[in-house]
Amino acid sequence: MRYRTFNAFVVSAALVFLAPLLLTACGDTSKPRPEFLSTDISDVNFGEDFRLTDHNGNVRTLSDFKGKVVVLFFGYTHCPDVCPATMSNLATAMDKLGPDAARVQVLFVTVDPERDTPPVLQQYLSAFNPTFLGLSGSAQATKAVTKEFKIVAQKQPGEAAGHHTVDHSTGTYIFDTNGKLRLYVTSDKDADVFAHDISELLKTSA
Repeated sequence: MRYRTFNAFVVSAALVFLAPLLLTACGDTSKPRPEFLSTDISDVNFGEDFRLTDHNGNVRTLSDFKGKVVVLFFGYTHCPDVCPATMSNLATAMDKLGPDAARVQVLFVTVDPERDTPPVLQQYLSAFNPTFLGLSGSAQATKAVTKEFKIVAQKQPGEAAGHHTVDHSTGTYIFDTNGKLRLYVTSDKDADVFAHDISELLKTSA
């Protein structure tokens, strides 16, 4: 089975690397700055919102989850490796967070709405954590949200109808409790990285 990964940050990698060097010491120093293990992308100007339907039939936007850290991943339920591995890491991270997990919302946006119906998404995600929400939209809505978040998603034909695969970006976005996009977590990071960085964001908003 063919499966390729994409990195949406090749072009902006240099800017992401240099951004911390451009910060001044003029801000509030009463609180220590968080030390993240993933990539801080607080200065990017994309990924501001979405409008999709969750697997319970409710239309959702980012503002619905204000007050929580939002973890956003794009994938599909027939994905053979990265998607289940990421969901498993996030489920473990939620366990590590303990009571703080109630202040976190994991969202799984399907890039394969043709097959990932709401019941399919619900069954898939409940196997990892019952609080995880699946989001989907029409082909047009899916195209719009992947463009907004600079996600690559390319359908690859299979040997028979309905057996296609989808090559897609494999990183995870994390928003702070104010709905600001803050972090990008590459697919090689484990549950400890997710738990640490989510905890850091929760501390800064406490």
